[in-house]
Amino acid sequence: MPKEVGVWIRVSSDDQAKGESPAHHLERARATAAARGWKIKEVYDLAGVSGKSVKEHPECKRMLADIKRGHITGLIFSKLARLARNTKELLEFSDYFQEHKADLISISETIDTSTPAGRLFFTIIAAMATWEREEIADRQKASILVRAKLGKTINGSAPYGYQWKDRKLVINEDEAPTRRKAYEMFLQYRRKGTVAKLLNAAGHRTRNKTLFSDTQITRILTCPSAKGLYYFNRIRKTGPWAGTEKPEEEWGIAECSPIVPEDTWNQVNQIIEGQLKQWKKPGKVPVNPFGNRIWCECGSKMYERKHTGKFHCRKCNRKIPIESFENFMREELHQFYGSPQRVALHLSDAKKHLEETEQALAALRRQIQKERDGMNTTHQLLLDGQITPQGFGEFYKPAEVRLNQLLAGLPKLEADLNRLKIKHISAEEVIHEARTLYEEWPKLDVDRKRVIIESIFEKIEFKDEDNGGTKIAITYSSLPTSEELCKNQQRMAPATC
Repeated sequence: MPKEVGVWIRVSSDDQAKGESPAHHLERARATAAARGWKIKEVYDLAGVSGKSVKEHPECKRMLADIKRGHITGLIFSKLARLARNTKELLEFSDYFQEHKADLISISETIDTSTPAGRLFFTIIAAMATWEREEIADRQKASILVRAKLGKTINGSAPYGYQWKDRKLVINEDEAPTRRKAYEMFLQYRRKGTVAKLLNAAGHRTRNKTLFSDTQITRILTCPSAKGLYYFNRIRKTGPWAGTEKPEEEWGIAECSPIVPEDTWNQVNQIIEGQLKQWKKPGKVPVNPFGNRIWCECGSKMYERKHTGKFHCRKCNRKIPIESFENFMREELHQFYGSPQRVALHLSDAKKHLEETEQALAALRRQIQKERDGMNTTHQLLLDGQITPQGFGEFYKPAEVRLNQLLAGLPKLEADLNRLKIKHISAEEVIHEARTLYEEWPKLDVDRKRVIIESIFEKIEFKDEDNGGTKIAITYSSLPTSEELCKNQQRMAPATC
């Protein structure tokens, strides 16, 4: 009765798996079996599987079970490195085969594990296979490091809002508006969980079509790719869900088109960094609209003292009259919108906002169409009998919910775009709005003033001059867009906008 054997086929990469290598290995095994009069009962195909560890692979488990029940009494493989590259596993294979009186047959190396000399040779070859695998891993690490330092990309998923195209990171037109919206929402609410809930409620989903979580929002907001710099080769995996950061000199940098301005990214991440520090219960909102923005040169905040009519620094006892300060800031607001440079920047910002709104609307319409196409496909599968009514409901109902969420946001975005197109603000109109703001300022209540101040001023600091006087140093946060300016005007004087 001919000896019944199995054939073990394993190649180390997906590229080899798609080529001729597996077929070549099988032909060599058939020739070896035919020359010895053996019968091939099974073929164990592990094409494309790494040799680092194979014992948990289903094909390996099937092979060991066949050995145990006597279905085969030998295993043919092209060479020892193709069986496995782990010395421990190779020796365990040897013990297992010896225990069940089966043979390991290597075509390239003459190995007979039933003799002490054969076992010694097997151990030496196994150790060499392990060394070769480690050498390959070291060469791969070195190659990755060199590519990273040269700024060449490494295979991996692109950050949300981008996609790899011709080895370059380019903006994903479907995801970018959602990521931009996340930054805007966080600046408004300052809560990652709130941003996730609002995006989910609006019908937006992650790249894997799942709901956003606060953890995913954190990754989206903190990844510097949004401001035009993508760092890769930063993390070394230490487990399925664990990793450590590599030294900075090993990082790679890929430049890309920004989704949000660098100032916006910095502002968001400063808030996140502050939130990571020791949490303190927020204090009361200052009565004076400038209360959150005024700082003394000594580094302390200054607050209004009603009975004195002055801003006061408790640390160095500096005092500034409130009335004269507010008159100065009123003039500053007038100059803020009245200078030609500010007007030019304002109009440029308005144009950019219009373009971003157009992109967001186009992306929303594409998402709606994709959702409808998916629902139509699911419905057709039901009609064709490919899925059951129960399965149809499991797929169709969540898609219907998301479609309704997306459709709910469509009219508002269309209205915003139409208003921006109709409301073409000229330089003269901006100057007119600045004059109106100047005239209406004394009539505004505290809350309306605070909205305008917090949208324009980041920090107002009192400093001593050499001549004994006091000067005011102003740090502007950002120039509001035409839409934001219009909203501010509506809040203070509905008849003017």
